[in-house]
Amino acid sequence: MTRWLGIDHGTRRIGVAVGDTSGGIATPLTVLPAEPVQDAIGRIVSLCEEYEARCVVVGWPLNMDDSEGPQGRTARGMAERLAGASGLDVRLWDERLSTFEADMMMAGKLTRKKKRRRQDAVAAAVILQDFLSRGGPDAAPVVHGEPEKDDGQAKSEAP
Repeated sequence: MTRWLGIDHGTRRIGVAVGDTSGGIATPLTVLPAEPVQDAIGRIVSLCEEYEARCVVVGWPLNMDDSEGPQGRTARGMAERLAGASGLDVRLWDERLSTFEADMMMAGKLTRKKKRRRQDAVAAAVILQDFLSRGGPDAAPVVHGEPEKDDGQAKSEAP
């Protein structure tokens, strides 16, 4: 059994979920502030330790034509920094429509304020659940992090 954390990276908040390859069930955990990035990465690493997760899947918001836009580059950059800082197995996963699916799952169940606070963690669970049910690590690109450089650039296998 391999335990994974799922990450829904946003500009303001980062949703976090946990799941494992044996059960294939993802559960929303928490929502973290996205800034400052180093603090967010530190909190993610702490959650990995707390939940004994050695692997992280980061939602990768691709455009509908499979191209990577500004949000996709931001999420990939955070994944690279996380991989470089932690040595964890970090993967990218296409997250298109995960927030929409999370909204549909919560429709009519929570007040608008509670829904907004929980939405990112539920979206992270949607991303992780999809990852686990569609082949997991065998179907996702590995992120190769590098220690942070002065120019802040890192490389990955992802297109």
